[in-house]
Amino acid sequence: MPFVHPSGEGVVLAVYVQPRASRNELVGIQGDELKVRLTSPPVEGAANKLCREFFAKLLGVPRRDVALVAGERSRHKRLLVAGTSPDDIRNRLTILIK
Repeated sequence: MPFVHPSGEGVVLAVYVQPRASRNELVGIQGDELKVRLTSPPVEGAANKLCREFFAKLLGVPRRDVALVAGERSRHKRLLVAGTSPDDIRNRLTILIK
């Protein structure tokens, strides 16, 4: 999984976000990123907030453990999932992507 990167604080996920979708969903892998569709428009940080909430729910971690570390104004984002290991993230996403 090329979008999972270990970090000192947890795991960094490379994510491609498609805003203004009809529903929130995990699409799959696009290049070296995990592609998601979100209903929120990219206005005033709404899509960033929804992205963090979506991944917290998807991965079963508290919302406070998911932080945006890069890509605030881009569709290409980096999310830090604190307090978890790359293996845990890979196992959860393998089930969700298939």
